[in-house]
Amino acid sequence: MTAIEEATERPQLSLGTAAARQLATTTKTTPQMQEISPRWLLQVLPWVETQGGAFRVNRRTTYAVGDGRLSFATTGAEVRVIAAELSELPPLRDFNDEEALRALADAFGQREYAPGEVIVEFGSRIDDIVLIAHGKIAKTGIGEYGDGTELGAAADGDYLGEQLLLDPPESIWEYTAKATTQCTVLILNRQQLSEILDRAEPLRNHLNDVRARPQRPQNKAGEAAIELASGHDGEADLPGTYVDYEASPREYELSVAQTILRVHSRVADLYNNPMDQTEQQLRLTIEALRERQEHELINNREFGLLHNAEFSQRIYTRTGPPTPDDFDELITRRRKSRFLLAHPKAIAAFGRECVRKGIHPETNVVDGKRVHSWRGVPLLPCNKIPISKTNTTSVIVMRTGLDDEGVIGLRQTNLPDEVEPGLNVRFMGINEKAVISYLVSTYYSAAVLVPDALGVLENVELGG
Repeated sequence: MTAIEEATERPQLSLGTAAARQLATTTKTTPQMQEISPRWLLQVLPWVETQGGAFRVNRRTTYAVGDGRLSFATTGAEVRVIAAELSELPPLRDFNDEEALRALADAFGQREYAPGEVIVEFGSRIDDIVLIAHGKIAKTGIGEYGDGTELGAAADGDYLGEQLLLDPPESIWEYTAKATTQCTVLILNRQQLSEILDRAEPLRNHLNDVRARPQRPQNKAGEAAIELASGHDGEADLPGTYVDYEASPREYELSVAQTILRVHSRVADLYNNPMDQTEQQLRLTIEALRERQEHELINNREFGLLHNAEFSQRIYTRTGPPTPDDFDELITRRRKSRFLLAHPKAIAAFGRECVRKGIHPETNVVDGKRVHSWRGVPLLPCNKIPISKTNTTSVIVMRTGLDDEGVIGLRQTNLPDEVEPGLNVRFMGINEKAVISYLVSTYYSAAVLVPDALGVLENVELGG
């Protein structure tokens, strides 16, 4: 007889566990949710009370200089610049003649450059306008003592040589532009431009007006200048001045994330021990709304941080992965950099680059939690920052607070039936199927008070 057969025939001497469990209670957890993240952005943003559902940001007058980016249309391997987008070039700012812009766009020819190829060379005459459809270009100049100096990078949507539209023939390139990746560019040469200007009278007149237009005094940030005097002696004539304001300041309206939570009355009435079913349903719904709120604060096209950073505050990595040098340039472009936000994979890639250079980043304590930091600026994980199909992402840096003219969060509190600041739960009634409905809403937005409060490191390669 086998051991199994012996055990089967042996009489049971005590109560089995399966039967015993019928008289026992179980220890339960509250419902768990994998989607919950640290939501650092919601924690570190200073929240400003926004009455009336709108927040107006008044600034000094800033003159538009046309520093936007271009968009392109692709058909297979063929790339074309969208004609209306050419008004992003500084000399074509406010020019909207569709026929002339279309003729200009049609004249651009496509060209491919391999990594390491020179696109324009320092000291040569500017004879081309170069539009970068895809790829990354490094710009290097000549320093005071003849050494090479890095002048940053240009990538998708940037342009070179736009001064060809205005400058005299003797203008020269003040840097060398070299492809660091495979690049697709569109090029318009001087002769083609001349032929278009001969045919397009509105474009020719517009450029003549731009050349003749007096240069409005402005500071290095593009704001209307405030005339001052210093270093004088005696009874010198002092300049008169005033501070001009933007005539149409931007207003941020509070956005909303909402859902209707439904709970059957039988569940709400009977199944509440040891945990209240309605309370747990509401708790997890609020967690999901807060996750959506942070996602919108990062990605919303109207007020999201990634879309509201000025193009002058966007930089590119030097080599691809995020290096200590890239982070140094990012945080030194503004005063009082308070926080860095990056996808966890980007933080891991930065750590690998630090190890490669033999550097050990320090840590900081934020809200009682130890986090990575760089140069004393906390580096916080945020999984809402997207990763593109090409395995690249972005890193955000912020100065925060009203007093420091930084980035702030907007919300309105003391709402009817409020359960958390800026979030309320309103009873909507019981339908004929005995289902109870609750409207759960949260109201929020974010504002960038001055452009240099927010910066983005773009095209961050994550590697393996």
